[in-house]
Amino acid sequence: MTDMSLQEYLAASRQSRYSVTFALPLLLLYEGLTALLPPSQLAGVRNGADVLLKTVFVAFGGRNGVTAFGLLLLAGGAWAVWRDRSRHPGPLRPGVLAAMLGESVVYAAAFGFVVATLTAAALGGAGLAAVQAPGRTTLPMASQLVVSLGAGIYEELLFRVLLVSGLVALGTFIGLRRPATLVVAIVLSAVIFSGFHYIGPLGDRLTLASFTFRAVAGLVLSGLFAARGFGITAWTHALYDVGLALVGRF
Repeated sequence: MTDMSLQEYLAASRQSRYSVTFALPLLLLYEGLTALLPPSQLAGVRNGADVLLKTVFVAFGGRNGVTAFGLLLLAGGAWAVWRDRSRHPGPLRPGVLAAMLGESVVYAAAFGFVVATLTAAALGGAGLAAVQAPGRTTLPMASQLVVSLGAGIYEELLFRVLLVSGLVALGTFIGLRRPATLVVAIVLSAVIFSGFHYIGPLGDRLTLASFTFRAVAGLVLSGLFAARGFGITAWTHALYDVGLALVGRF
């Protein structure tokens, strides 16, 4: 990336072909680890957003629904890459992808502190430990990795790509100005993202601190998606959750 200015990198890394290509290994890692896990470790490790998206397809397509979902996901990614390449001809630069990984690592390292600080401020000075400290997990490490990677790829696909983009498209269609529509979409998606974690038998116990923390996290992730695209946001989310899983082991 030495022959590319910072401005050129920021523009290139937001292109769909880079974003989708960068996110693809995350998807393959999640699905691959899920396939390799023994049945005794599978219960409860598939990400809720993954289950929700695939359940819709299973409802309409039966056992073939999951296959149809996978094919649609790959076809959508391939179309986005093809469309973007026609606008920006030329090969992918490995240096851009490497810089995107470095950028995601930096964001993931700072993410928890930033969100916890904002949450503490919103709650009137609650201690950082009260809203950030991870609980000690009883899941095997491989299962924890599946949970973390799944959150990165599927929660960002559902809450950022589909929900934020969908709300912006809806607002634009009915004649609202894009900046205002984007703000509304980011706020709504953040609240829904937070509430999603308390649904179902495996949902977390609802507290004001945890709900606020997740809502603020949703705001930050949606803002990051708007500014830097899907790939970097998905990896930031996944790496942050992986870090929490590792910290929770000790």
